[in-house]
Amino acid sequence: MAATCFMTTPWKYLLCRISAASRVTHNITLGCRAYSQQSTDKTDLAHHIKQRIKVNGPITVAEYMKTVLTSPLSGYYMNKDVFGAKGDFITSPEISQMFGELLGVWIVHEWMLAGSPKQFNVVELGPGRGTLAEDILRVFHQLKRIQDVVSLHLVEVSPAMRQMQELKLTGRNMSTGTLTETDNGVTHKTVKSKTGIPVTWYKSLQEVPTGTPTCFIAHEFFDALPVHKIQKTEKGWREVLVNTAPDNSTHQFQFVLAPTETPTSKLFVEKDEKRDHVEVCPEGAVIVQDIADRVTQDGGKALIIDYGHDGTKGDTFRGFKNHKLHDVLVDPGSADLTADVDFSFLRRMVGDRANCHGPIAQQMFLKNMGIDYRMQAIMKNASESYRKDLISGYQMLMDPKQMGVRFKFFAMLPNGDHLDGKPRIPTGLESS
Repeated sequence: MAATCFMTTPWKYLLCRISAASRVTHNITLGCRAYSQQSTDKTDLAHHIKQRIKVNGPITVAEYMKTVLTSPLSGYYMNKDVFGAKGDFITSPEISQMFGELLGVWIVHEWMLAGSPKQFNVVELGPGRGTLAEDILRVFHQLKRIQDVVSLHLVEVSPAMRQMQELKLTGRNMSTGTLTETDNGVTHKTVKSKTGIPVTWYKSLQEVPTGTPTCFIAHEFFDALPVHKIQKTEKGWREVLVNTAPDNSTHQFQFVLAPTETPTSKLFVEKDEKRDHVEVCPEGAVIVQDIADRVTQDGGKALIIDYGHDGTKGDTFRGFKNHKLHDVLVDPGSADLTADVDFSFLRRMVGDRANCHGPIAQQMFLKNMGIDYRMQAIMKNASESYRKDLISGYQMLMDPKQMGVRFKFFAMLPNGDHLDGKPRIPTGLESS
């Protein structure tokens, strides 16, 4: 081991301990949101939404978004693989192994700073294909101290994605595991990963047990949570709703404004709000408050990674399909619906439950965590073709014109986590 590793920051020491081997390349050549053709018939879902509106009247954008993305009928995420170069879009873990490895190092370093507790949980919300989890577990496997005390808990609503994650992490399809039933009758499956670290699946964060120091990871999770759209009018703030379109229209649905204030427009718009359009996510508020409470009460930390802003943007709700922006009201269920995460809203919802840090740009976080150092180590033993993939992936992750600035890192630490009498800044979140 190089002596210089001991003379620099702790994460460099940890990086020295990780094998420089490269994982199997994904041959990424597409952008951060790259969409492919899907020809699934979604008429049943559209009909379901129409009937719902017919019975109950116009629905909120949040209701529409949640139905389109997660309806068992034919919700976008529920029955197919939408991730990776051959799916509908590509995320940072799919682009480069370095992303997940550096997050793994971040978790280990924060675990060490917390005194290396003898029992430690890592909870990932919305794990996608399991690529990020796989890279993190590979880091744990090479740093034996944490491997013996850590367990992984995945929060995933889609049955199809759970099967994909299990195959990725265990190397077996529908592997035999241990079934555990909770007091309320919910059954969870636990399996041994390829690294020997146990992995358990849950449908919601509320099902994940409390009482153990935990690190929460949410990568591109909050952007898929349903948002309410609220617009400033001459009569005050009015919520945007989704209604059926007129019979003579070529579209099935249309946006309309609520005639009066709604509970959401009353509760979530700040009195000094300067924007003309606001997007709020009550479901995200509940989740981030739950995470903050667990972080402070059980001891732990949380890292939220997503494209977003700090209270500066308004109308960001959009759809993507076939490499292009897609009308969110056309052919529901066939395209990804998303909205930029408002980190100022998350911070406001956390309040004094935990210490919030960030957001800072992905480029800065990865630089702080040693992505250049890690890339040099992998390049030494990589094949020529994989070197090209490494360089391409690095550029995509770090370039301000691609993902380097648009994606942000936001962290939470317990209220009592102080250094020199001040709230400690988490590893990698240093702004300068």
